[in-house]
Amino acid sequence: MGRSAEPDFQTYHRALNRAVWSPLTASQLMLKLLMAVFVPRGVVLFGLDDTIEHRRGEHIAAKGIYRDPVRSSHAHFVKGSGLRWLGCLLLTPMPWAHRVWALPCMMVMCPSERFDEQRGRRPQTLVERVWQMMQLVVRWLPGREGAFMADSRFAALELLAHVTPLPRARVITRLRLDAALYDPPPPRTPGQRRCPHPRGKRRQTLEAVLADEKTQWSKLTVDDWYGERPF
Repeated sequence: MGRSAEPDFQTYHRALNRAVWSPLTASQLMLKLLMAVFVPRGVVLFGLDDTIEHRRGEHIAAKGIYRDPVRSSHAHFVKGSGLRWLGCLLLTPMPWAHRVWALPCMMVMCPSERFDEQRGRRPQTLVERVWQMMQLVVRWLPGREGAFMADSRFAALELLAHVTPLPRARVITRLRLDAALYDPPPPRTPGQRRCPHPRGKRRQTLEAVLADEKTQWSKLTVDDWYGERPF
C-alpha cells in the first residue's frame, strides 16, 4: 500500500491483526470490485486450488504435514510441513498481458486433522470446504452464473452430487482414467422395506472406454474458447 518505508509502519500494520474486522466481508467486497472491473457481465469463471504455506514455530498449531505438489512427481514423493490454504480465484483474461490471470478473492485455512481433534471438532476434508466456499460465492452472485474449475483432487462424486441441484453453478474438473463410475440407483419399488441401493451398476472405466474399438466418437466445436488466446 506504499507505506512500507514509513517510520510508523509497524503501528499502521496493527490495524490488520488487532482491529475487529471480518475477512469474509472483505472477501465479498473484493469479489464485487473484481467483477465490476473485469467481469461486468456473463458467466463468472473461478479456479479452485490449495497451497502450502511453509511456516515453523511453536505457536503455529494448525500446521500439518502434506504432499508438496511443487517438488513431488509421480515417481518421487516429497512431504512438507506448513499451513494449508484453499483459494478461490477469479479467472479473467488480461488484454495487456495476453494471458488469463487468477485473481484471489477468498482464502480459507484448512487446519490439520490433529488440530481439529485436539479441539473437539470434526475434521473437514478439502471437498467439504470447497462445497462451503462454492455456496458462499454463488450467494454473492445474484443473477449471475458461476463456473468453478478444479483439478482431479476435487473430482469427487460427493461434490458433484452437491453441485447438481445448486442453481447457477457448475463444476469443471478432470476425472481419472480409472475412476469408478456407476449408473443412477434403481427406483424404489412399492412396499420395499430394505434400504435402497446407493448406486447402480458399475460402468466401464474411462480408460476401458478409450481403448474400446466399439466406442463411437463425435466431433464438437466450441465457440469463444479460451484456447484461442495464448496462455
